[in-house]
Amino acid sequence: MRKKSKATSIDIAHLAGVSQATVSRVLRGSPLVNAQTRERVEAAVRELNYKVDRHASSLRTQRAGTLALLLFEDPTPDDSHINPFFLSMLGSITRACARHGHDLLVSFQQLSDDWHADYEDSMKADGLILLGYGDYLAYRGKLETLVEQGTRFVRWGAVLDDQPGVSIGCDNLHGGRLVGEHLATLGHRRIAFLGDASSHYPEFYDRYRGCDAALQALGGGMDPALQVDAESSEEAGFAAARTLLARKLPFDAVFAASDLIAIGAMRALTDHGLRVPEDVAVAGFDDIPMARFAQPALTTVYQDTTRAGELLVESLVRLVRGEPAESTTLPASLVVRRSTGT
Repeated sequence: MRKKSKATSIDIAHLAGVSQATVSRVLRGSPLVNAQTRERVEAAVRELNYKVDRHASSLRTQRAGTLALLLFEDPTPDDSHINPFFLSMLGSITRACARHGHDLLVSFQQLSDDWHADYEDSMKADGLILLGYGDYLAYRGKLETLVEQGTRFVRWGAVLDDQPGVSIGCDNLHGGRLVGEHLATLGHRRIAFLGDASSHYPEFYDRYRGCDAALQALGGGMDPALQVDAESSEEAGFAAARTLLARKLPFDAVFAASDLIAIGAMRALTDHGLRVPEDVAVAGFDDIPMARFAQPALTTVYQDTTRAGELLVESLVRLVRGEPAESTTLPASLVVRRSTGT
Protein backbone atom coordinates (compact mmCIF):
# COMPACT_ATOMS: atom_id res chain seq x y z
CA MET A 1 0.00 0.00 0.00
CA ARG A 2 1.43 3.37 -1.07
CA LYS A 3 2.01 5.81 1.76
CA LYS A 4 -0.10 8.96 1.57
CA SER A 5 2.02 12.01 0.76
CA LYS A 6 2.30 14.83 3.27
CA ALA A 7 0.01 17.84 2.70
CA THR A 8 1.63 21.06 1.53
CA SER A 9 0.69 24.74 1.63
CA ILE A 10 -0.33 24.38 -2.03
CA ASP A 11 -2.89 21.74 -0.98
CA ILE A 12 -4.23 24.07 1.70
CA ALA A 13 -4.48 26.96 -0.75
CA HIS A 14 -6.42 24.80 -3.23
CA LEU A 15 -8.84 23.52 -0.57
CA ALA A 16 -9.40 26.99 0.95
CA GLY A 17 -9.65 28.73 -2.43
CA VAL A 18 -6.89 31.25 -1.69
CA SER A 19 -3.35 31.94 -2.86
CA GLN A 20 -0.33 30.18 -1.40
CA ALA A 21 0.90 33.59 -0.20
CA THR A 22 -2.30 34.02 1.81
CA VAL A 23 -1.78 30.59 3.41
CA SER A 24 1.74 31.67 4.38
CA ARG A 25 0.43 34.85 6.01
CA VAL A 26 -2.18 32.93 8.00
CA LEU A 27 0.36 30.38 9.23
CA ARG A 28 2.61 33.07 10.63
CA GLY A 29 -0.23 35.14 12.10
CA SER A 30 -0.09 38.12 9.77
CA PRO A 31 -2.77 40.77 10.58
CA LEU A 32 -3.25 41.42 6.84
CA VAL A 33 -5.70 38.51 6.44
CA ASN A 34 -9.38 39.12 7.20
CA ALA A 35 -11.23 36.88 9.69
CA GLN A 36 -13.34 35.01 7.13
CA THR A 37 -10.34 34.07 4.97
CA ARG A 38 -8.35 33.08 8.06
CA GLU A 39 -11.14 30.71 9.16
CA ARG A 40 -11.21 29.01 5.73
CA VAL A 41 -7.46 28.48 5.77
CA GLU A 42 -7.43 27.19 9.35
CA ALA A 43 -10.27 24.77 8.52
CA ALA A 44 -8.25 23.45 5.56
CA VAL A 45 -5.18 23.06 7.79
CA ARG A 46 -7.19 20.95 10.25
CA GLU A 47 -8.82 18.86 7.51
CA LEU A 48 -5.47 18.06 5.89
CA ASN A 49 -3.73 17.58 9.24
CA TYR A 50 -1.00 19.95 8.06
CA LYS A 51 2.07 20.38 10.27
CA VAL A 52 4.31 23.46 9.97
CA ASP A 53 7.95 22.65 9.16
CA ARG A 54 9.65 24.69 11.86
CA HIS A 55 13.11 23.98 10.42
CA ALA A 56 12.10 25.43 7.07
CA SER A 57 10.54 28.41 8.80
CA SER A 58 13.75 29.15 10.65
CA LEU A 59 15.70 29.01 7.41
CA ARG A 60 13.45 31.71 5.97
CA THR A 61 14.47 34.16 8.67
CA GLN A 62 18.07 34.11 7.49
CA ARG A 63 19.41 36.54 4.92
CA ALA A 64 19.25 35.45 1.33
CA GLY A 65 22.21 37.55 0.20
CA THR A 66 19.97 38.84 -2.60
CA LEU A 67 18.31 42.19 -3.29
CA ALA A 68 15.23 42.38 -5.49
CA LEU A 69 14.66 45.10 -8.06
CA LEU A 70 10.97 45.53 -8.85
CA LEU A 71 10.38 47.30 -12.15
CA PHE A 72 6.84 48.48 -12.72
CA GLU A 73 5.70 48.27 -16.31
CA ASP A 74 5.53 51.49 -18.33
CA PRO A 75 3.65 52.11 -21.58
CA THR A 76 6.18 51.71 -24.42
CA PRO A 77 5.89 51.27 -28.20
CA ASP A 78 7.73 47.94 -27.97
CA ASP A 79 7.38 44.88 -25.75
CA SER A 80 9.93 46.01 -23.16
CA HIS A 81 7.53 48.06 -20.99
CA ILE A 82 10.64 49.68 -19.50
CA ASN A 83 11.08 53.43 -19.41
CA PRO A 84 14.50 53.96 -21.06
CA PHE A 85 15.37 56.35 -18.24
CA PHE A 86 15.69 53.33 -15.94
CA LEU A 87 18.03 51.34 -18.20
CA SER A 88 21.22 53.18 -17.23
CA MET A 89 20.12 53.08 -13.58
CA LEU A 90 19.70 49.32 -13.90
CA GLY A 91 23.35 48.97 -14.90
CA SER A 92 24.48 51.07 -11.95
CA ILE A 93 22.32 49.06 -9.53
CA THR A 94 23.76 45.78 -10.84
CA ARG A 95 27.34 46.96 -10.41
CA ALA A 96 26.65 48.35 -6.92
CA CYS A 97 25.12 45.03 -5.84
CA ALA A 98 28.23 43.20 -7.01
CA ARG A 99 30.46 45.57 -5.04
CA HIS A 100 28.43 44.88 -1.88
CA GLY A 101 28.50 41.12 -2.45
CA HIS A 102 24.78 40.78 -3.19
CA ASP A 103 23.00 39.05 -6.02
CA LEU A 104 20.27 41.00 -7.82
CA LEU A 105 16.88 39.55 -8.63
CA VAL A 106 15.00 41.60 -11.26
CA SER A 107 11.24 41.20 -11.34
CA PHE A 108 8.61 42.93 -13.47
CA GLN A 109 5.41 43.93 -11.71
CA GLN A 110 2.07 45.45 -12.61
CA LEU A 111 0.75 48.05 -10.20
CA SER A 112 -2.67 46.41 -10.25
CA ASP A 113 -1.24 43.20 -8.77
CA ASP A 114 -1.01 42.36 -5.07
CA TRP A 115 2.79 42.53 -5.13
CA HIS A 116 3.01 44.63 -1.96
CA ALA A 117 1.32 41.89 0.09
CA ASP A 118 2.76 38.85 -1.67
CA TYR A 119 6.40 39.68 -2.21
CA GLU A 120 7.48 39.32 1.41
CA ASP A 121 6.24 35.73 1.35
CA SER A 122 8.54 34.67 -1.47
CA MET A 123 11.56 34.81 0.87
CA LYS A 124 13.75 35.35 -2.17
CA ALA A 125 15.33 38.66 -1.17
CA ASP A 126 16.45 40.64 1.87
CA GLY A 127 15.00 43.90 0.57
CA LEU A 128 13.39 45.64 -2.37
CA ILE A 129 14.39 48.43 -4.76
CA LEU A 130 11.33 49.96 -6.43
CA LEU A 131 11.50 51.73 -9.81
CA GLY A 132 8.49 53.39 -11.41
CA TYR A 133 5.02 53.67 -9.95
CA GLY A 134 2.66 55.97 -11.88
CA ASP A 135 0.04 57.67 -9.69
CA TYR A 136 1.75 58.29 -6.33
CA LEU A 137 -1.48 58.67 -4.35
CA ALA A 138 -2.66 55.26 -5.58
CA TYR A 139 0.80 53.75 -4.91
CA ARG A 140 1.25 55.26 -1.45
CA GLY A 141 -1.08 52.79 0.26
CA LYS A 142 1.04 49.89 -0.95
CA LEU A 143 4.17 51.54 0.43
CA GLU A 144 2.42 51.93 3.78
CA THR A 145 1.63 48.21 3.72
CA LEU A 146 5.32 47.43 3.15
CA VAL A 147 6.22 49.57 6.17
CA GLU A 148 3.59 47.79 8.31
CA GLN A 149 4.97 44.41 7.25
CA GLY A 150 8.50 45.44 8.17
CA THR A 151 9.68 44.98 4.58
CA ARG A 152 12.99 46.72 3.88
CA PHE A 153 12.70 48.81 0.72
CA VAL A 154 14.08 51.88 -1.04
CA ARG A 155 12.43 53.55 -4.02
CA TRP A 156 13.41 55.98 -6.75
CA GLY A 157 11.03 58.91 -6.55
CA ALA A 158 10.20 62.27 -5.07
CA VAL A 159 11.48 62.89 -1.54
CA LEU A 160 8.36 63.99 0.37
CA ASP A 161 7.96 65.08 4.00
CA ASP A 162 5.35 62.45 4.95
CA GLN A 163 6.39 59.61 2.65
CA PRO A 164 6.48 55.96 3.75
CA GLY A 165 10.00 54.54 3.65
CA VAL A 166 13.22 55.81 2.09
CA SER A 167 13.45 57.54 -1.30
CA ILE A 168 16.29 58.56 -3.57
CA GLY A 169 15.21 61.29 -5.96
CA CYS A 170 16.20 64.28 -8.07
CA ASP A 171 15.77 67.96 -7.24
CA ASN A 172 12.86 68.31 -9.65
CA LEU A 173 11.92 71.76 -8.39
CA HIS A 174 15.36 73.15 -9.18
CA GLY A 175 15.43 71.31 -12.51
CA GLY A 176 12.15 72.93 -13.50
CA ARG A 177 13.47 76.33 -12.46
CA LEU A 178 16.55 75.82 -14.65
CA VAL A 179 14.31 75.14 -17.67
CA GLY A 180 12.13 78.17 -16.90
CA GLU A 181 15.13 80.46 -16.53
CA HIS A 182 16.67 79.15 -19.74
CA LEU A 183 13.50 79.63 -21.79
CA ALA A 184 12.87 83.05 -20.27
CA THR A 185 16.42 84.15 -21.13
CA LEU A 186 15.59 83.31 -24.76
CA GLY A 187 12.54 85.58 -24.55
CA HIS A 188 9.83 82.93 -24.06
CA ARG A 189 6.97 83.75 -21.70
CA ARG A 190 4.06 81.64 -22.99
CA ILE A 191 5.41 78.26 -21.90
CA ALA A 192 3.16 75.21 -22.19
CA PHE A 193 3.65 72.26 -19.85
CA LEU A 194 2.95 68.69 -20.95
CA GLY A 195 2.61 66.32 -17.99
CA ASP A 196 0.41 65.92 -14.92
CA ALA A 197 0.83 68.91 -12.60
CA SER A 198 -0.73 67.60 -9.39
CA SER A 199 0.14 65.68 -6.22
CA HIS A 200 -0.68 62.44 -8.07
CA TYR A 201 2.65 62.86 -9.92
CA PRO A 202 4.90 64.79 -7.49
CA GLU A 203 8.00 64.72 -9.72
CA PHE A 204 6.13 66.26 -12.65
CA TYR A 205 4.40 68.72 -10.33
CA ASP A 206 7.71 69.96 -8.91
CA ARG A 207 9.04 70.44 -12.45
CA TYR A 208 5.98 72.55 -13.26
CA ARG A 209 6.28 74.56 -10.03
CA GLY A 210 9.97 75.19 -10.62
CA CYS A 211 9.32 76.59 -14.09
CA ASP A 212 6.46 78.67 -12.72
CA ALA A 213 8.72 80.10 -10.00
CA ALA A 214 11.29 81.16 -12.61
CA LEU A 215 8.62 83.02 -14.59
CA GLN A 216 7.10 84.58 -11.48
CA ALA A 217 10.49 86.03 -10.61
CA LEU A 218 10.17 87.96 -13.89
CA GLY A 219 6.63 89.08 -13.19
CA GLY A 220 4.86 86.33 -15.08
CA GLY A 221 3.94 82.70 -14.46
CA MET A 222 2.66 79.52 -16.05
CA ASP A 223 -0.80 79.68 -17.64
CA PRO A 224 -2.92 76.70 -16.41
CA ALA A 225 -4.70 76.72 -19.80
CA LEU A 226 -1.38 75.69 -21.39
CA GLN A 227 -0.98 72.59 -19.22
CA VAL A 228 -1.98 69.19 -20.61
CA ASP A 229 -1.78 65.90 -18.68
CA ALA A 230 0.50 63.23 -20.15
CA GLU A 231 2.17 60.08 -18.88
CA SER A 232 5.79 59.43 -19.78
CA SER A 233 5.62 58.02 -23.31
CA GLU A 234 6.12 59.32 -26.84
CA GLU A 235 2.51 58.51 -27.75
CA ALA A 236 1.24 60.47 -24.74
CA GLY A 237 3.46 63.42 -25.66
CA PHE A 238 2.17 63.36 -29.23
CA ALA A 239 -1.45 63.29 -28.05
CA ALA A 240 -0.88 66.02 -25.43
CA ALA A 241 0.71 68.35 -28.00
CA ARG A 242 -2.24 67.81 -30.35
CA THR A 243 -4.63 68.65 -27.50
CA LEU A 244 -2.61 71.79 -26.79
CA LEU A 245 -2.72 72.85 -30.43
CA ALA A 246 -6.48 72.23 -30.57
CA ARG A 247 -7.00 74.83 -27.83
CA LYS A 248 -5.74 77.46 -30.27
CA LEU A 249 -4.01 79.42 -27.51
CA PRO A 250 -0.72 81.22 -28.20
CA PHE A 251 2.46 79.60 -26.84
CA ASP A 252 6.10 80.01 -27.80
CA ALA A 253 7.73 77.15 -25.88
CA VAL A 254 6.94 73.68 -24.54
CA PHE A 255 8.36 72.24 -21.34
CA ALA A 256 7.68 68.50 -21.33
CA ALA A 257 7.78 66.66 -17.99
CA SER A 258 9.98 63.94 -19.55
CA ASP A 259 12.12 63.45 -22.65
CA LEU A 260 9.73 60.83 -24.02
CA ILE A 261 6.86 63.33 -23.80
CA ALA A 262 9.05 65.99 -25.45
CA ILE A 263 10.04 63.72 -28.36
CA GLY A 264 6.41 62.84 -29.03
CA ALA A 265 5.42 66.49 -28.78
CA MET A 266 8.06 67.56 -31.32
CA ARG A 267 6.61 65.12 -33.82
CA ALA A 268 3.11 66.56 -33.32
CA LEU A 269 4.39 70.13 -33.66
CA THR A 270 6.22 69.25 -36.88
CA ASP A 271 3.13 67.53 -38.28
CA HIS A 272 1.22 70.72 -37.55
CA GLY A 273 3.69 72.73 -39.64
CA LEU A 274 5.59 74.30 -36.74
CA ARG A 275 9.38 74.36 -36.69
CA VAL A 276 11.41 73.46 -33.61
CA PRO A 277 13.02 75.66 -32.38
CA GLU A 278 12.28 78.46 -34.86
CA ASP A 279 8.54 78.61 -34.09
CA VAL A 280 8.39 76.74 -30.77
CA ALA A 281 11.21 75.91 -28.36
CA VAL A 282 11.00 72.50 -26.68
CA ALA A 283 12.69 71.24 -23.50
CA GLY A 284 12.42 67.90 -21.73
CA PHE A 285 13.61 66.26 -18.52
CA ASP A 286 15.78 63.14 -17.82
CA ASP A 287 18.49 63.29 -20.55
CA ILE A 288 17.84 59.77 -21.83
CA PRO A 289 20.18 58.64 -24.65
CA MET A 290 17.49 59.35 -27.26
CA ALA A 291 17.51 63.03 -26.30
CA ARG A 292 20.83 63.74 -27.99
CA PHE A 293 19.80 61.92 -31.17
CA ALA A 294 16.35 63.49 -31.52
CA GLN A 295 15.76 65.88 -34.41
CA PRO A 296 16.56 68.49 -33.30
CA ALA A 297 18.66 67.37 -30.34
CA LEU A 298 16.70 67.96 -27.15
CA THR A 299 17.47 70.48 -24.43
CA THR A 300 16.79 68.66 -21.17
CA VAL A 301 17.60 68.25 -17.47
CA TYR A 302 20.19 65.65 -16.54
CA GLN A 303 19.60 63.28 -13.64
CA ASP A 304 22.62 61.35 -12.36
CA THR A 305 21.38 57.77 -12.81
CA THR A 306 24.78 56.32 -11.96
CA ARG A 307 24.84 57.92 -8.52
CA ALA A 308 21.13 57.18 -8.09
CA GLY A 309 21.71 53.46 -8.60
CA GLU A 310 24.61 53.45 -6.15
CA LEU A 311 22.57 55.24 -3.47
CA LEU A 312 19.58 52.95 -3.91
CA VAL A 313 21.76 49.91 -3.24
CA GLU A 314 23.82 51.51 -0.46
CA SER A 315 20.68 52.65 1.37
CA LEU A 316 19.00 49.26 1.10
CA VAL A 317 22.11 47.43 2.30
CA ARG A 318 22.13 49.67 5.38
CA LEU A 319 18.49 48.84 6.08
CA VAL A 320 19.17 45.11 5.67
CA ARG A 321 21.98 45.41 8.21
CA GLY A 322 19.64 47.16 10.64
CA GLU A 323 21.37 50.52 10.17
CA PRO A 324 19.57 53.84 9.56
CA ALA A 325 19.20 55.15 6.01
CA GLU A 326 18.00 58.58 4.94
CA SER A 327 16.20 59.83 1.86
CA THR A 328 18.48 61.75 -0.51
CA THR A 329 17.83 64.40 -3.17
CA LEU A 330 20.34 64.50 -6.03
CA PRO A 331 21.13 67.73 -7.90
CA ALA A 332 19.79 68.46 -11.38
CA SER A 333 21.65 70.19 -14.20
CA LEU A 334 20.56 71.69 -17.53
CA VAL A 335 21.86 70.30 -20.83
CA VAL A 336 21.28 72.84 -23.63
CA ARG A 337 20.83 71.54 -27.18
CA ARG A 338 19.33 72.64 -30.49
CA SER A 339 15.61 72.23 -29.59
CA THR A 340 15.61 75.55 -27.72
CA GLY A 341 17.53 77.42 -30.43
CA THR A 342 21.04 77.53 -29.01
